[in-house]
Amino acid sequence: MKGAVPIFRILKMGTVPVLLSLTFGCASPPPPKPPPTPKVATQPPATPKHWNGSGGAATFRTLGEEVAAFALRLRGTPYRYGGATRAGFDCSGLVFYSHRQLGVIVPRTSRDQAAGARQIKQGKLRRGDLVFFKIGSRQVNHVGIYLGDRRFVHAPGAGKSVTVDSLDDEYYAQRFSSAGRYWDRAEH
Repeated sequence: MKGAVPIFRILKMGTVPVLLSLTFGCASPPPPKPPPTPKVATQPPATPKHWNGSGGAATFRTLGEEVAAFALRLRGTPYRYGGATRAGFDCSGLVFYSHRQLGVIVPRTSRDQAAGARQIKQGKLRRGDLVFFKIGSRQVNHVGIYLGDRRFVHAPGAGKSVTVDSLDDEYYAQRFSSAGRYWDRAEH
């Protein structure tokens, strides 16, 4: 520093003298730091991806694939009207529970799920999408989670457990209504 004047002082600390050096002088304050660079807002990817941790290498899965895999692990759980827990599921309860466990909020009933979902054409179905049916009704009253290869997991009804069926099965093919997606709305 220009014009700095050193000052020395001897202090006694116990029995040991200590030399203390202080420097005084004129100095200007340091230059101000530049403001932080603003972060540019980016759109989340159309397909949120997550590492599943397998194989020591990154294998990415969409959140939809995670929803489908989670629901598939619930196969065998008994049907329970109004059920949305591992003790038992109805069709929309299975969808509600599977999505909720992965942080995706969906309505509770199949009719509301169909109304609130982003519509997907049947030919564009991806794992985790929802498939809606009209069974003995003019309105949607059944839902399943698409697994790929035209298969879906669902809670079919009283006396049955969560199972996998095909969209090509004549019964479901005749009653198919629409398809929709929620999993791409999650903030993951």
